[in-house]
Amino acid sequence: METISKKSASKKATATKSNTTKTTTKKKPANQHKLDIYEGLKLYFGFEHFKGRQEEAINSLLNGNDTFVIMPTGGGKSLCYQLPAMILEGCAIIVSPLIALMKNQVDLVRGYSEKDDVAHFLNSSLNKGQIKEVKDDLLAGKTKLLYVAPETLTKQENLDFFSDLKVSFFAVDEAHCISEWGHDFRPEYRRLRDMMEIINPDAAVIALTATATPKVQSDIVKNLALRNPNILISSFNRPNLYYEIQPKIKKEQTVKSIVRFISQNMGKSGIIYTLNRKTTEELAALLVANNIKAVAYHAGLDSKVRAERQDQFLNEDVQVIVATIAFGMGIDKPDIRFVIHFNIPKSIENYYQETGRGGRDGLEGKCILYYSHKDVSKLEHLMRDKPLSEREVGAQLIFETVAFAESAVCRRKILLHYFGEDIEDKNCGNCDNCLHPKEQIEAKEAAVNVLKVVKALDERFTAEYVLNIIVGKLTPQVTMYRHENLDVFGISKDKDDHFWNSLIRQMLLANLIRKDIEEYGLLKLTDLGIKFLKKPASFKIVLNNTFDEANEDDEEEGGNSGNAAADEKLQELLKDLRQREAKKKGLPPFVLFLESSLQDMATMYPTTLLELEKCQGVSKGKALKYGRPFVDLISKYVEENEVEKPDDFVMRNVANKSSNKIYIIQNVDKKIPLETIAKNKDLRLDAMLEEMETIVASGTKLNLNYAIDDMLDEDEQEEIMDYFKSCQTSSLDVAKEELADSGYEWEQLKIMRIRFLSEYGN
Repeated sequence: METISKKSASKKATATKSNTTKTTTKKKPANQHKLDIYEGLKLYFGFEHFKGRQEEAINSLLNGNDTFVIMPTGGGKSLCYQLPAMILEGCAIIVSPLIALMKNQVDLVRGYSEKDDVAHFLNSSLNKGQIKEVKDDLLAGKTKLLYVAPETLTKQENLDFFSDLKVSFFAVDEAHCISEWGHDFRPEYRRLRDMMEIINPDAAVIALTATATPKVQSDIVKNLALRNPNILISSFNRPNLYYEIQPKIKKEQTVKSIVRFISQNMGKSGIIYTLNRKTTEELAALLVANNIKAVAYHAGLDSKVRAERQDQFLNEDVQVIVATIAFGMGIDKPDIRFVIHFNIPKSIENYYQETGRGGRDGLEGKCILYYSHKDVSKLEHLMRDKPLSEREVGAQLIFETVAFAESAVCRRKILLHYFGEDIEDKNCGNCDNCLHPKEQIEAKEAAVNVLKVVKALDERFTAEYVLNIIVGKLTPQVTMYRHENLDVFGISKDKDDHFWNSLIRQMLLANLIRKDIEEYGLLKLTDLGIKFLKKPASFKIVLNNTFDEANEDDEEEGGNSGNAAADEKLQELLKDLRQREAKKKGLPPFVLFLESSLQDMATMYPTTLLELEKCQGVSKGKALKYGRPFVDLISKYVEENEVEKPDDFVMRNVANKSSNKIYIIQNVDKKIPLETIAKNKDLRLDAMLEEMETIVASGTKLNLNYAIDDMLDEDEQEEIMDYFKSCQTSSLDVAKEELADSGYEWEQLKIMRIRFLSEYGN
């Protein structure tokens, strides 16, 4: 009964206070709040001044107006609702998308206050006792800010409870989640307006986000049914952030590049974003192996572990957090010095939000993205089972991100343009494309052709479709519309898709064409574009082929077990030297050094025997026995060609070869079947034989006779050994061809070569 009377009293008071509040706030002009909010800013948060458009947003809300705040990460969005909540009577209900984000925000508010009950969150992570405690504080009027998940509002018992509270206003944080075009779509956000109408239809609403394209902005206003909102958009420009895109040629090289970068930035906090949980674990383990304090963070971890790791990062017990997109929203750490993307993000919104966590204190923030076509294919593959409408939206978002990654023009200009903001400066001076500009080519005629096609299609098609018409590509859709009969069909067939995609992106930036906001993706002519079509002028563009070249290597990666040599000319010289030295000693060339060893030499340029030992398959004994002519040749080559040797940075691997080496030697001694050894170390048989050859080439003998006897009879073994004694090549393909009559398999030849090396090379 006591609870019911409390509720009734509360409800009655709410109605009275609500009417009073409305009367006073309607009459009070915004500037009369000025003293109040400055006093409140100092009293509750200890600050003297507001940042950006905070003051406008706070006054708007205090005056009972619906407000829409678009402010970049680090701009201080939270204060726009936290301060009004402290000033106004009642409790503000803040809708927040993530449990970790709620906890972080509540901790921050409590940190400014003397009392913990000033802020609470209500979500699925609380037990019954904790929920009761929160509700008791709310009924007692102690709580000024209540953070809830959107799902929490949909429960009837909560709706009934909130309806009896005095709600000062509603705040919808990370409001981009409401839009199907947003980068973290949540269906529950679509029902928020209905829930707010049930709880308190008269309460003002403030929506806040760091990333919103014009389309998403429109979606938010429409779906939250904001009433004549004051829309306050701050600049999206973060001049202190440096943007760079690097080609991801091979995973091993990329990881080494990341480890090297972090090692050079010891003590600086950073985030590495990856696409999947497994990669976060693998990368974190590699960083730890290289003396970098790092932890993995993803949704598959227990909530307690996630909270612990988040705290470790915030408290600087670890330097780097390797995470999926499950991490970071609302994380208030001002001194994150680098944000690395190991995979391409799903959208530019994702990229902007995630990179925006760097340098929030206005100081250095490096944003490095590793990009490959293969990662794009993975993203597209992830969408295969989604409904058609979602696939179309996802494909469009990926296209925009690819356009950003492959572009050779100012990164900042592209990002800002995407969010509807333009800057006059052509060169921002703080991105890779501005610091290392590419050559421009004239594209006036090609730009005219694009405009002609867009016009001929009545401005009703996407960039991809426009491209098909330009090059004359007969697709089912083109045939259906009979557009192959247009005069402009196949207007220019002499250039590839890369050229046209790049041109269209740069025409968008130059405002010759635009993408329709409501019908997302449809190309339209602008007034400037219409003028250009009537009177064409010079239009220069930049083509960037770096990623096309990089991805050719990427696609070949699966068929090449070793890394490509950095210096092919040197590798050929080393092969010739190996041939000559082998003849002197009466040995096959591969006995001196394996192909992989020569490849390392042509990459690392070892000029001393000690440096030579760092190459794959080269032991101290082998370096002393055969190495002198090789380091002499390399020294001479380096001097004559003025080669700048790479630094001696060596990355330690987690599953390093040394642990495999000991395991293999011990198990071969026990005569364990090779298939069993490989399976226990999660290796394919061919990969393990490669490791065995490296072990033997490095000077350790392996007695594999027990395994060889199961694979070959004595005559076959003798034939292969005789062949290796006289051969002048290290290629097993050549060996297989020259011994074709006997039909030996690769594994049989490989294991015999290991035996040959063990007997004659050590």
